[in-house]
Parts: sequence; C-alpha cells; structure tokens
Amino acid sequence: MGYEEFTIEGRNPVIEALRAKKPIDRLFILDGCNDGPISTIKREARKLDVQVKFVEKERLDSMSTTGHHQGVIAKCAAYEYADVDDILKKAEDKGEDPFIIILDGIEDPHNLGAIIRSANLAGAHGVIIPKNRAVGLTAVVAAASAGAINYTPVAKVTNIVRTMEELKKRGIWFACADMDGDCMYDLNLTGPIGLIIGGEGSGVSRLVKEKCDMVCSIPMKGDIDSLNASVAAGILMFEAVRQRRSQAK
Repeated sequence: MGYEEFTIEGRNPVIEALRAKKPIDRLFILDGCNDGPISTIKREARKLDVQVKFVEKERLDSMSTTGHHQGVIAKCAAYEYADVDDILKKAEDKGEDPFIIILDGIEDPHNLGAIIRSANLAGAHGVIIPKNRAVGLTAVVAAASAGAINYTPVAKVTNIVRTMEELKKRGIWFACADMDGDCMYDLNLTGPIGLIIGGEGSGVSRLVKEKCDMVCSIPMKGDIDSLNASVAAGILMFEAVRQRRSQAK
C-alpha cells in the first residue's frame, strides 16, 4: 500500500471528518475566522483533543491542493492509530510480557519512523506517542519505518503520565533513557516494561521521569555527549532484547 498522507479541505468535509473521528493529526484554521462553521469545527476538535493551528491565508493557500480550502485544512494520519489495549492484546496473544515503547515528544518524522522500525525488529508490541507537541503518523514517518508501520501498533494518547499510571495498575514497569541514569547494563529490563525515549533536545520531561521506576543511561566514550533519539531508542530496545533472551534460556 502507499504512504500518501492526505488532507481534507473545506468546512463541511472537515466537520464530517471530525464527527466520524477520522485520524486527524492537526487542523489549520484561518487566523481570526470565527463564523458558524468554523466555531463548529473548533468545538468538534476540542472534543477529540485535535491540535489546532491558526495561520495566515497565504499558508493555507500554499498547503491547499484543491484551491477551495474555505479557511480550514485538516492533516490526517497516513495510517489509523491503535488503542493502548490493542498493544496489550498483542502481547497477550503472543503469550509474552508487554514490551512497549513510549515516546515523550519526538518531533522529527524520520526519527519516529526509525523508532517504529526498530521497535518491530526488537519484538516490541507497540509504540505510544502523545497527541500534542509530537509528530504523528505522516507519510514521511511511514516511509522511514520501511513497512514496520503495517505491523507495529502505534497508539496516540492525550497524556503520557496518565497513561503510565493506568499501565502501572496493570503491572507494567517503566524505564526512561537519560544521561544521568544508571548504566543500562546494571538494570533489569525484563518482564512487563515500557521503555521511554524523550524528545530531540529536550529529553524526557520531568513529570514523565518522576513516574519511571528506572532511569537508564547508555555508556558512551566519545567526545560528544548525546545520541540521536532514534539511535538511543534502538540501543536501549536491543539491550532489553538481550536481557530477555538471557532470562529465557
């Protein structure tokens, strides 16, 4: 199948897409426009916690493919999102402890695609991303995943911390990647676990870090002090794979 990200343009099409709960990543609305249909769009977007950006007409014109955007354009995910329960069900169906990758603010679509690819190869049961301040399932993400997006569920949640709290009640432990943590080789990354990778530059947010049971650092010997987010995610995932394989023997 193709990787075309798609847009929905025009007031009525966008209203119907929102009411049908289509996987809309964000809405672009003409700045200062508040008539009846636009107010309806804003209201429906709030119900679904869809991110809204107010932009100038020139921006909408440059984004439009139809030339009839009527002051509103919706950017939709290239692929449908899963639910967190879908990820847990996948682990249950395989008879495995849940192995989940949680991304706290990844904004680069190439990084997200690469992480989904690594998650698939590491046997993770799914990826969780936040609704706001993070990239969604765009065409670039799909292409960068090299097809893994077809097999690895990606859930989009309103609040990462709240999702962690709910998963903790279901027996899942959390480890985040942070330079100030304990060496990953000295930590137990087996069992039902969620590995958390922070955003480019900002890292894991304070509230998310406080909810973690372990903080992992990746030992580095070079002259610079950080790894690309997708590389760090891959290294941490496959250390968990190594430990889980050792435990299974």
